[in-house]
Amino acid sequence: MCGVIGILGRSLVNQPIYEGLTVVQHRGQDAAGIITSDGKRVYLRKDIGLVRDVFRTRHMRQLQGNMGIGHCRYPTAGTSSPAEAQPFYVNSPFGVALGHNGNLTNAAELREQLFRDDLRHLNTTSDSEILLNILAHELREVLGQGRTRLTVDDIFRAVTKVYQRCRGGYAVVAMIVGHGILAFRDRFGIRPLIYGQRDTENGVETMISSESVALDVLDFTLVNDIQPGEAVFVDSKGTVHTRQCAENPTHAPCIFEFVYLARPDSIIDGIAVHKTRLRMGEKLAHKLMREWPNHDIDVIIPIPDTSRTSALQMAYEMGLKYREGFIKNRYIGRTFIMPGQAERRRSVRQKLNAIGLEFGGKNVLLVDDSIVRGTTSRQIIQMAREAGAKKVYFASAAPPVRYANVYGIDMPDADELVAHGRSEAEVAREIGADKLFFQDLKDLIDSAREGNPSISKFDTSCFDASYITGDVSEDYLIDLRRVRSDEAKSKASLLDLGEVNSYSYS
Repeated sequence: MCGVIGILGRSLVNQPIYEGLTVVQHRGQDAAGIITSDGKRVYLRKDIGLVRDVFRTRHMRQLQGNMGIGHCRYPTAGTSSPAEAQPFYVNSPFGVALGHNGNLTNAAELREQLFRDDLRHLNTTSDSEILLNILAHELREVLGQGRTRLTVDDIFRAVTKVYQRCRGGYAVVAMIVGHGILAFRDRFGIRPLIYGQRDTENGVETMISSESVALDVLDFTLVNDIQPGEAVFVDSKGTVHTRQCAENPTHAPCIFEFVYLARPDSIIDGIAVHKTRLRMGEKLAHKLMREWPNHDIDVIIPIPDTSRTSALQMAYEMGLKYREGFIKNRYIGRTFIMPGQAERRRSVRQKLNAIGLEFGGKNVLLVDDSIVRGTTSRQIIQMAREAGAKKVYFASAAPPVRYANVYGIDMPDADELVAHGRSEAEVAREIGADKLFFQDLKDLIDSAREGNPSISKFDTSCFDASYITGDVSEDYLIDLRRVRSDEAKSKASLLDLGEVNSYSYS
């Protein structure tokens, strides 16, 4: 889960890319980067940290040019260090930069191919660098000997080759120096990618983003979601070219985008995230009333921020009071996307504080968007009891998360998931709830699909282990656990401590 931005404008794009990254900052808080070009030179700044911390006035002044891409990262593959920050850049052919949201499921195979067959060296463990080098190699291949200028057909042929080689979930934005901005999305459309345009006094500008809300904030009008297997190329004159480049595309977006990842004011694949979460709350309320008609719940309290919409609709459907019982410290990042369990655990009590008046002597139903590792849920339930709640019930607007996600969400090791191998009653005991209710998977799918009935399926692998790409074996999951579990990341972080102060990109 990362955020990507790409803009081809009529004037400097450094500021709008920066502003776009702040809007999609919720998708990644580990590192940020921007690369721009004036058609001749490239200007790059990237480092670990939040967007506001990575870019200072002196950096912004250096980011010259009317085209560029930006990226905010959270680490699912690779380590948390400046060397892994994106965008990545290679100088041949022409100069190509790339930012990527997602994960390749055949990264190990591709890494070997790049070294053995394509004669390319990789400097990081990031699969985004793999994607960049494959794209650069295929651009060189379609160009052939003696030619010095890419055509639009050349670019789309190169992307077709990328699809033939790269498997997994990915949304890519790239810049080809002197040519334009390129974006493409995996053939299942697992990770979101959207583009829009705005009129200026100097002409039309085009923007590509992970979420529509970034377009809204910068006054771009939404044109369309980039379709599964589709590539969009904006040439240096501002003309937009689109082409379907993948064989047998199937639309199956990640349903966890609607549960947690996306901002509620975004629209993804024609589905309003806010409306989806309202429907999730409605369906969960009906399930609770069916299974527990004589409940003794006094008040419904959301765990801010993502669950507010569902909790509010639950209270409305059940005729119960809705109250804000937790105050959130806005200066603490999203705990789900923090690298490492210890960091998440420390951050929960720094992030939330209970309002005792809303809990004292009451039976409360806490509502969250999902339960992943259980760390946050367990501590929040304890906070509610310490604030005076008589009983603490818990509702998850999503089904039990029991399986690894391999397409760009930080759920690599099923053993780290509290619901893996446990019944719902056992999960309730594990997190300390008096009662626990999970959303049914069918209701979750219906909640999202109602927004766009043309989407026949979603990637729901973290709930049912049904991996939409069809290439995820048990051996792959074991290998993934070895390199991407919290334990593996902790070890990698210790190895990178000496690197943090020695790398800086300007």
